[in-house]
Amino acid sequence: MIDFIDIVYGLAWGDEGKGKISNALAKDYNYVCRWNGGPNAGHTVYVNGTKFKTHIIPSGIFAGKPSIIGPGCVINIEKFFEEIRGLRAAGFDTSLVKISPNAHIITENHIEYDKEHLAHLGTTSQGIAPCYSDKMLRRGRRAIEMMESQWIWDGVLSGSVLCEGAQSVWLDIDHGDYPFVTSSTTMPYGACSLGFSPKKIERLIGVAKIYDTKSGVDPLFPETLWDDPVLDQIIQQGGEFGTTTGRKRLVNWLNLDKLIDAIRISGCTNLIINKCDVLNKIGVFKVIHEGKLVEFPDLTKMNDYIDDVVFEQESDVEDIIYSGSPEGLEFNYTK
Repeated sequence: MIDFIDIVYGLAWGDEGKGKISNALAKDYNYVCRWNGGPNAGHTVYVNGTKFKTHIIPSGIFAGKPSIIGPGCVINIEKFFEEIRGLRAAGFDTSLVKISPNAHIITENHIEYDKEHLAHLGTTSQGIAPCYSDKMLRRGRRAIEMMESQWIWDGVLSGSVLCEGAQSVWLDIDHGDYPFVTSSTTMPYGACSLGFSPKKIERLIGVAKIYDTKSGVDPLFPETLWDDPVLDQIIQQGGEFGTTTGRKRLVNWLNLDKLIDAIRISGCTNLIINKCDVLNKIGVFKVIHEGKLVEFPDLTKMNDYIDDVVFEQESDVEDIIYSGSPEGLEFNYTK
């Protein structure tokens, strides 16, 4: 029997540090589950000071928790086992990783189609969209057909469950800047595809950064942003390079209007804003609010401003936590 569900998801354009949050929280749950996307996503986490990167395997693996890849995910079998081998070599118990029998399998044809026809949209060329397309056309291949039984999930969840999302609200297939979006449901309600009632959801933990970033093409992030020397400092100081592609991310100041919209449509109850240390190091503090650039003398004043705006406009938000460490949380965030 499931006691409760908490969900970690992105409030921007991905790359918000969701993996760090999930990894820090995972120890307090019985299961950690992923509900969307495939190897187009990436989590970077630190375990005892060592950096690990995963693309499809949930962060629960680092805490020794059953780690479930849900039916809404897509799997590249070769990359999955490459990730399994790396984690096993590092001493993690990979028998904890299970895949929903209904997850779909990415083929070489999917990858080739992606490279040939979708690169102009800024995709990661991992075959994600073609795989989801075949799923919807009822001609896809599922994990139950392609994977050995030892990897197949029995569908059971119990106790406390942490769900971790890939990508983010503004990459959602329905809510993002279409067609510059991903091919799955990134909204937290998509986690219900794992097979639980939405009534079990307690906390919706939305993750943002203190500045905005975007991998790939999007008119909301014009290429003129590359020419701003301060934003370039943020790229270098923040290590803003894609976990999956290695591409340099476009950076802009935090768009508070978009953040409020993301909180509103997703029902965020707990807001975490990462990478505050980056702005502290470069010493420039700005947000975009009501279409205008607002500057502050220090991070404290900027955070106070964000608090005032969010709490005034979004009554569902219970707390806002600002994080400045790439290796974990500087606060106790357990139930």
